[in-house]
Amino acid sequence: MAAPASAAQSDREEVNFAPRGHEVRSVLDPEGKTLKYCEGDVRNPVHRCFLGGRRVLTEGIFMGGGGVDYGAAQVLGLKYANRHGLIAGATGTGKTVTLQIMAESFSKMGVPVFMADVKGDLSGLAKAGSAAAKLHGAFMSRAEKIGFDTYAYESFPVTFWDLFGAQGHPIRTTVAEMGPLLLSRLLELTEAQEGVVNIAFRVADEEGMPLLDLKDFQALLVWVGESKDSLSLRYGNVSVASIGAIQRRLLVLENQGGSQLFGEPALALEDMMALASDGRGRINVLAADRLMSSPRLYSTFLLWLLSELFEELPEVGNPDKPKLVFFFDEAHLLFDGAPKVLLDKVEQVARLIRSKGVGVYFITQNPDDVPEDILGQLGNRVQHALRAFTARDQKALRLAAETYRKNPRFDIETAIREVGVGEAVTSFLQDKGVPGVAERTLIRPPASQLGPITEAERADVIARSPVAGKYETVLDRPSAFEMLRARADKAAAAQARDFKAARRYQGGGARDTSSRSSQGDSFGEALTKQVMRELKGTTGRRIIRGILGGLFKGR
Repeated sequence: MAAPASAAQSDREEVNFAPRGHEVRSVLDPEGKTLKYCEGDVRNPVHRCFLGGRRVLTEGIFMGGGGVDYGAAQVLGLKYANRHGLIAGATGTGKTVTLQIMAESFSKMGVPVFMADVKGDLSGLAKAGSAAAKLHGAFMSRAEKIGFDTYAYESFPVTFWDLFGAQGHPIRTTVAEMGPLLLSRLLELTEAQEGVVNIAFRVADEEGMPLLDLKDFQALLVWVGESKDSLSLRYGNVSVASIGAIQRRLLVLENQGGSQLFGEPALALEDMMALASDGRGRINVLAADRLMSSPRLYSTFLLWLLSELFEELPEVGNPDKPKLVFFFDEAHLLFDGAPKVLLDKVEQVARLIRSKGVGVYFITQNPDDVPEDILGQLGNRVQHALRAFTARDQKALRLAAETYRKNPRFDIETAIREVGVGEAVTSFLQDKGVPGVAERTLIRPPASQLGPITEAERADVIARSPVAGKYETVLDRPSAFEMLRARADKAAAAQARDFKAARRYQGGGARDTSSRSSQGDSFGEALTKQVMRELKGTTGRRIIRGILGGLFKGR
């Protein structure tokens, strides 16, 4: 039902709608009492909503149809998209498709997206759907049912990334940028071992030794072990056993392929936040099927990327739309076994990063996989079906239902149990950031291909990427490994000169025990003396690190 011509006329003039492709669609008021209407380009799909002549939502993305007959548009407001969100549900209930249609919609609104492709299905975003596809009939039927009259297939601008460089552009960071906290989590270190890592990073920071790749860090640990007596007096106990344990964990990481994460050229965030030539946001897809075999590597990498966004991006307050939307799939891997200090820092980043214009959406099977302090910050919810087979499942279902704003039309707990595939209980933030009433929603069908593209099609997308060739060649500039080797060579040469001088003045007489002691100085001891002399003048040099221990890049 279209609104009367006189209703909200001034509001519509203020919004300055483009005339083509816009329509007026009926939408039930959240309380189900009055009628409001949304006007928007459903090909984006974008909606601008009004209630009683007052604009209540400037712009949003069409998620699907709700209400009694599924004809009421459910809209996620762009203004509140950086207030984070949750996509939850049991396996096979439609989470991946929801993730896909959200990425499409954000891209069309000029918002870049980052997402991990755990199953390989999301590569289909790079190719338009097809009328010959198996689900074409079902998609068209659903589009008709929810009033999605201009539904059409299209492809989207996608950039493929891969930690291992096989299914996308290589993506790297440096050991220094990862920082001691996240590196210790990645290596699953004890508190004592983490202390040694912090000492190693402090020495490297003060001494100006770049830690770029694993061989830099391994060389530094060797020197720390050989210099443990001198360093322990200054920084605290350094145990050789702890260093040995760290080296063993580094070996395990190398065997898992984790060494490919570290090095240069490191990822430039501007490449991830780029727009396509037509103004659409680029969708960054990280190939994570192989990466998932190392869950700690997967979760730590994504957490590092989130911390980089937090440290590098400027404050923007409350933007009209996000600068980037970050989807964290398999979110339980981030929180499983994480120490409280790390959880507190993640909660702090989640709370503060929205003012940088970044929206973070966690995807997981069960809402209770996410800690309560973080769950409370997720304002936009898409809850697919939960299966309550055990007492724990039933408790989780009940708690999930209690987090929604009640809808008098149905029982939320029952709805979460009964919704079918591609259907969800949704709640999105509304005017002034108020949580919307829960609604049973049929999720709209995707415009891009459902399922993966072929290897040849992926290779073609990678070849045409705007960053093609930028990250493929590894750089190996002088860093901690080379600096320590040069110092070792210098110390060894000095030791050799001293020994020759001692032999010259001692002649053929009795051998002095002091010269034997000097000759017996180890390679490591000589290097220790050299570096400790230099460290005495570096106490004023510090590298500032951010909340999660990564390098703080001044803004």
